[in-house]
Amino acid sequence: MEEIAMNQQKTKVISRKLILFPIPFQGHVTPMLHLANLLYSKSFSITIIQTRYSSLDPKCFPHFTFYSLDDEVSENKSFSSDNLVPGLVEMQENYREPFRVCLGRVLDGVEPGSEPFKCLIADSLWRFPGDVAESFNLRRIAFRTSSMSAFVVNDYLPYFKDKGYFLQGSEPEEPLHEIPPFRVKDLPGEDHHDILAFVVHQTKTSQGVICNSFEELESPSITRVREILSIPVYPIGPLHKYSPTSASSILTEDHTSISWLDKQPPNSVLYVSFGSMAAISSTDFLEIAWALANSKQPFLWVVRPGLSQCPLPEDYMEIVKDRGHIVKWAPQVEVLAHSAIGGFWTHCGWNSTIESISEGVPMLCLPFFVDQAMNARHVSETWKTGLVLENGIRRDEIEKGIRRLMVEEEGEAMRSRAASFKKLATQCLMDGGSSYKALDALISYLLAS
Repeated sequence: MEEIAMNQQKTKVISRKLILFPIPFQGHVTPMLHLANLLYSKSFSITIIQTRYSSLDPKCFPHFTFYSLDDEVSENKSFSSDNLVPGLVEMQENYREPFRVCLGRVLDGVEPGSEPFKCLIADSLWRFPGDVAESFNLRRIAFRTSSMSAFVVNDYLPYFKDKGYFLQGSEPEEPLHEIPPFRVKDLPGEDHHDILAFVVHQTKTSQGVICNSFEELESPSITRVREILSIPVYPIGPLHKYSPTSASSILTEDHTSISWLDKQPPNSVLYVSFGSMAAISSTDFLEIAWALANSKQPFLWVVRPGLSQCPLPEDYMEIVKDRGHIVKWAPQVEVLAHSAIGGFWTHCGWNSTIESISEGVPMLCLPFFVDQAMNARHVSETWKTGLVLENGIRRDEIEKGIRRLMVEEEGEAMRSRAASFKKLATQCLMDGGSSYKALDALISYLLAS
């Protein structure tokens, strides 16, 4: 009997089946797909549960299995920085039951005798996967698409509220000595606090955390997160470096960006993109447009639908001529890696921040909401690879910032430091590097019973 038991143990198949559940926003889908491709390359079978809103075309990912929620959120609904909070609340309320039904359908589809699903990897912005996964006795790992320092700040928010930092009359420039280099004005607004509290809760109640960062970039924050949490933490980024050409864009990319960049001198072009959700007033949009025109610097500007209701001035393209190229959406990783790019004017979403750092591109920072001000503060004061537009959207201030970044010695120093981080971002993925070892540890954890 012992011999039979040993033979059965030897032939036991270890499950490599995973379920992934992204939030349907571009900044969350992109890293989740990079993670999916990475785990697929390590011989894991990937099933993706997605919403009908901003859904991906399964034909573009034949190596994955897709399930869609039967939800009531309109496929034509638009989310932006103007309606993000109520939009997220609506999603959380409407998706919980469809997710439970869909997850049950996925798990019921496992044929008798075949390997079961090993784990659910869910974006930590979802507030319900923990309870649902537990009801199916399924292990859950939280996936963070924001920085680790943002998690530390989110965990501190009740403390900062008790200290009165969100009361009228508080000093916005006051430094937060508990978590340098942040200032009071870098904290997320109170309208986001309930959402961020759920993010912290979902992370703390998971069985592990995967983050799109690396030790050399956020060592103090990663150490602090490990102190806060009693679960494994796996900083395996930068994730885009594993699958840089992966088709992860919800929006259609305009590849004329690359052909136009091919004609520009090295380090000459300012790439301008404020992400997939920023909404800009007509006044601010025109200030940005004229600042770019007046700067005399070549620029590639992403003006996606929904960025602003204001059209460009009629003679704008005639004024900037061949010096400016405007597209609705760009293949950002490919753009940032292009030799013609000398700087990136960004909203400082975490994907854009880590992609820019990993490609050695210095940044001009214009944060809009949630964690973006915190990322910008790290860029300017911790890593010193960029500068923040502290005085709002004014064309004269923007022109000064562009010159500092693109043509002055200060910008050259930032470019040099950014190049050092690019080297670290490459080395951490190599055999023996910090992210390489974290990935090994993650795979071992996923395969453990």
